[in-house]
Amino acid sequence: MRRGRSTGDGPERSTDVAARKKPSSGGLVAKAPKEKKLSLDQRLMKALAHPLRVVILDLLNKAEWSPRELERELGEGLSQISYHVKVLKDFELIEMTRTEPRRGAVEHYYRAIERAFVPSGMAKDIPKSAQQIIGGGIMEKIDRDVSASLRSGKFYARNDWHTSWTPADLDDQGCRDAEKLADEFIEKFLEIAADSANRRAESEDGGEHIWTSAAVLVFGSEDAEKECSPPRKKRRKRKNRA
Repeated sequence: MRRGRSTGDGPERSTDVAARKKPSSGGLVAKAPKEKKLSLDQRLMKALAHPLRVVILDLLNKAEWSPRELERELGEGLSQISYHVKVLKDFELIEMTRTEPRRGAVEHYYRAIERAFVPSGMAKDIPKSAQQIIGGGIMEKIDRDVSASLRSGKFYARNDWHTSWTPADLDDQGCRDAEKLADEFIEKFLEIAADSANRRAESEDGGEHIWTSAAVLVFGSEDAEKECSPPRKKRRKRKNRA
């Protein structure tokens, strides 16, 4: 991708903004795929095929970033960062939130518009390095959120909180069924969130906001074997016959 051009993913000259209608096709920018015909799962699969895009999407899920800020944060070249930002934008996983003048140029800022949720059926097709980045990033978020919520008292502020740990001994089909169940829970949770938003929109006073997190983990466990293995029967000592 050429620097200083109006690709929408890096700095561009102020005089080029009004004239731009289509992304530049020069440099590293490939022809944009027909994203709208792809499902969210398909878009995530293609977008997360490169580990650097996984890192960028994770950062954009947390906060607003510009390509130049990402360049400094990640230590990668601006052209490479801008290319991967454009790919994420083409797959409609991020959106431009604002622009800001910077020394005669315009810096673009982006934020994620799709959660970095990877259904279990997709995981096997994503590079292992990307899987580790996704999993590690989500675990860090859960740890920070739970720790902060416990410290502030918000975790127990209501009586309808839920937490559980359920080790089990599953077979291969059972593992697939459990992962599918976790995916279905997240999808249903997001539907509940959408219903809440609709009720707030219809409310005269704007409705109530109860900030809530849901974390679901289904994973190969080190401790489950200890918890689920049947206890060994003690052998009875034979009495010596007289």
